[in-house]
Amino acid sequence: HSTITQINTTSRIITLLSLELKILIQWVSQAAADLKQFCLQNAQHDPLLTGVSSSTNPFRPQKVCSFL
Repeated sequence: HSTITQINTTSRIITLLSLELKILIQWVSQAAADLKQFCLQNAQHDPLLTGVSSSTNPFRPQKVCSFL
């Protein structure tokens, strides 16, 4: 029974290691440069930088209609 368990464990380890081999490894400096470039290219579409118009803002305070 322990041989089967050992084979299953080894099989899982091999599967995980083969998945890790397929992961693209990238230097932190290159990843940071890519992220900076992406942010600069998409800055005009970022509502945190450009703001949100009050007519399209779904989080604007709702107007209250009350009868006195």
